[in-house]
Amino acid sequence: MDRSEQWIKTMTSAGLNLIAQALSIYDNNLQLAVCNRRFQEMFHLPDRLIRPGARFDDTIRYLAQRGDYGEVADIDALVQHRVQQARAFVPHYFERIRANGQVISIEGAPLPQGGWVTVYTDITRTKRVEELLRARSEELSGQLLAHAEELSTTNRKLAATISALEEAQRQLTEIEARTRLTTEMMPAHIAHADRDGHYTYSNRRLSAVMPGRPSDIVGLHISEALGPEAFAKIEPHLQAAYGGDSPVFEFNEAHDGRRIRVAFTPDGSGGVYILSMDVTTETQTRVALQQSRRRAMAAQMTSGLAHDFSNLLTIILGMMSKMEKMDLPEEAAELVTATQATAQRGGRLLNRIADMTGNRTLRPRATDMHGLLDDLKLLATPTLPRGIGLSVLDHTPDEALMLDAGMLQDALLNLVLNARDACGTNGLIAVSAHAIGRIWIEIAVTDTGPGFSKEALERGLNPFFTTKGSEGSGLGLPMVYDMVKLAGGDMRLGNSPTGAVVTLRLPYRAAPNAQGGLALLVEDNEDLRATFRDMLVDLGHTVIEATSADEASALAADIEDIALVLSDIKLEGAATGIDLLKRLPRALPCILMTSLPPSDPLHREALTRGPVLRKPFTRAQLSALIRTEETT
Repeated sequence: MDRSEQWIKTMTSAGLNLIAQALSIYDNNLQLAVCNRRFQEMFHLPDRLIRPGARFDDTIRYLAQRGDYGEVADIDALVQHRVQQARAFVPHYFERIRANGQVISIEGAPLPQGGWVTVYTDITRTKRVEELLRARSEELSGQLLAHAEELSTTNRKLAATISALEEAQRQLTEIEARTRLTTEMMPAHIAHADRDGHYTYSNRRLSAVMPGRPSDIVGLHISEALGPEAFAKIEPHLQAAYGGDSPVFEFNEAHDGRRIRVAFTPDGSGGVYILSMDVTTETQTRVALQQSRRRAMAAQMTSGLAHDFSNLLTIILGMMSKMEKMDLPEEAAELVTATQATAQRGGRLLNRIADMTGNRTLRPRATDMHGLLDDLKLLATPTLPRGIGLSVLDHTPDEALMLDAGMLQDALLNLVLNARDACGTNGLIAVSAHAIGRIWIEIAVTDTGPGFSKEALERGLNPFFTTKGSEGSGLGLPMVYDMVKLAGGDMRLGNSPTGAVVTLRLPYRAAPNAQGGLALLVEDNEDLRATFRDMLVDLGHTVIEATSADEASALAADIEDIALVLSDIKLEGAATGIDLLKRLPRALPCILMTSLPPSDPLHREALTRGPVLRKPFTRAQLSALIRTEETT
């Protein structure tokens, strides 16, 4: 329990103890929720029966056994009867005389969330005054006396009811405050609209989910709060909700391309509850995962076929090589040469297929877009004829972004070369890049060629479709598309008034402050590798990855600025993480991790080499061990 809840509980108890009447609140399970000190004093209850959770039937049994209800022939029957009355949860009022002669009134009222609050009032003195009044007021008519008694009883009932209602109101106010606080903290817009489309409630999170919209929208119409363009996208679903359906749908914001998911739920009285959230990151991740699965399926389908086809091409080339040495007519020699060229082209095509369906793992790291675009111009310019110009328009942010710089540069270079082929000997190629909010990085490659044909617009991203005849493989654009999808982005083909346009959209992911330096992560389990990579990135590291000791050794030999090595002990292949430590070209801070028990020989040997993290571990544990390594 935090300090605020303890303070509320203390103040509540103090307030209840100020009430002159005894008060108890039981929940819908007939267990005590709260009572005041007067409740214990009036019935002389032991401490165990005034603690939260004490059972109602235990209290009735205790009072019955002590004789509070007078002579009772069957205590169990009495307890059962009182419990049945309590479970009815209906308002009630009655008066009873206790065994000690005390007269009390009992007023009970149900609570909205179940259970009830009961007020007990000592009316002994009031009853005695009534009896004295009856004895000494012979002049009062029986009708007047009865009226006075009825009025007195009504006043007592009213006082008890007011106390119960005030307590219920206090609880409802507290529940409402907590509910509003909870909705304000949720990363989603929660609202209610009436049958005319006007907001009656909102948690003030609309501007967080859809930037540019107002936060204070209660009383506004949905179209006024969202704007005409967004409202046009949701209106059919809203009408369906007014008709009794519960639609859940997604749409893209026009100005920054973020993805919004909305759920409408009818409230049963003509209005609609609304839940909307920004699912852009989720969508980007889902797109990347789907692309990875497609690639895995493609690799599974083509690996066997490519192997057999490669063997056939090898046989064909061998036969042509023998035929080339034979004394053949000139026409036959030309056929042999053509067959060899075709077989070699088939081999190159197989290699491209292997590149496309093989294990292409994105390795995002902090990337300076300005430097990447400068390098692109430097690499692409020598490949262009003198009559073709290349311009690079860089409007990207100054901060580093998490991108696979190698894959992105290869993709852009591929697009520039395609644009060169489209332009012929004269023309202009332009590469422009800019940010769309903090959601996307958009890069467009345009040229002044003839543009895409209708068929190319429809099929240009399909593998093996080409407009270059025998000169093209039809895998260039699909490989670029594959890279973009693996990153969680999208790619579009189009035409401008001057030529073709290829537009890439990649998720805008700012790189963390990489004060931790470059970390080499060695883990052969893909899911675990992703988890550990996120931990290292959150701790300020740029990460490169390997799945085996051999691969990690090669990276460590080629890259001099590695500041930390985090490696599993058991890796794919024969070499272990311990072997990797022995192969490192220089002394580096190294942390080994494992799920092996401490009794395992590899675990014991690892402990002699350096620190070992037992899986699973938290980011805090990893951070603490990294700081220890950096200071030793």
